[in-house]
Amino acid sequence: MSQDVAEPVLEVERLSVDIATPRGTLHAVRDLSFTVNRGETLCIVGESGCGKSMTSLAIMGLLPRAATRRVGALRLLGEDLAGASSRRVNALRGNRMAMIFQEPMTALNPAWTIGEQLTEVYRHHRKASAAQARDRAVELLAKVGIASASERLVQYPHQLSGGLRQRVMIAMALMCGPDLLIADEPSTALDVTIQAQILRLLADLQRDLGIAMVLITHDLGVVARIAHRVAVMYAGEGVEEGTAAQVFGAPRHPYTRGLLDCIPVPGRTARGALLGNIPGTVPSLIGDMQGCGFKARCAHASAQCAQPIELRHDDQGHRWRCVLEAPVDTLLPPGAQGAQGSSVGSSS
Repeated sequence: MSQDVAEPVLEVERLSVDIATPRGTLHAVRDLSFTVNRGETLCIVGESGCGKSMTSLAIMGLLPRAATRRVGALRLLGEDLAGASSRRVNALRGNRMAMIFQEPMTALNPAWTIGEQLTEVYRHHRKASAAQARDRAVELLAKVGIASASERLVQYPHQLSGGLRQRVMIAMALMCGPDLLIADEPSTALDVTIQAQILRLLADLQRDLGIAMVLITHDLGVVARIAHRVAVMYAGEGVEEGTAAQVFGAPRHPYTRGLLDCIPVPGRTARGALLGNIPGTVPSLIGDMQGCGFKARCAHASAQCAQPIELRHDDQGHRWRCVLEAPVDTLLPPGAQGAQGSSVGSSS
């Protein structure tokens, strides 16, 4: 995948999401910033509950009513989304920015045919005729690898397998040719064979169409195969960001190191050997958090970790939120070789 064109498609600065609960305010996302360029895949990775999905919903303007978004800047191709009217956001959502949701069986309407759901968004945004929308739907279904595409249009979601439903969701997101595609755990509910097919499909489409893609996942194996850049989240906060090779080859945050140590490495991890683990539990996100959220689980914690931790960076654009200065050694997972290695971002 080429990264020659460094045109910012999505710019997020100091994004926070707060949710009112009976016990107090839950800070689901805290002061998160990142940029995604055209033709680039940014993978947001972290444990369940770290704020990955809330980040995607905040960008799309789809947060639940109890949630409040605060952001310094939120721009799509230079256009301010934070200050845009709901009408303008509706005009962009599904058109210039689209999202593949985590579970296709709940995201697809069981009462509508596949064709009705695919053509609705195209007719709405492009003011196309029914015939034009149908032709576009057939074209996209074929592009995502669904055979007999025209026959699938009259089927309902329950008549398709999980892999086919996920392909329909991808086709639906691509109907209007978006500049930004957000994929929230697009392969979680699928078996490993179908998962590999979906990831290869996303990588190929992203390369061919030049889309800026944000892929949300907890699977570092997925990240190694498809990511250009990686953002690691912990307890609602961005703790590390860099190229896939930087994050995998020289992680700067102990949490990133802990995640990587949990992965068996073929040829390096002995049969029957114990994998790494991260002791302790994730802190409560309700109320204010003092200092580093990972300090209670970190073997390198010191008194300095109880103070506010600013993002640090090196000359290569690697950023991390930790007081440690030296990289935390770890093994390089398969598929993430070299600073700009050919296997990084590859679907193979």
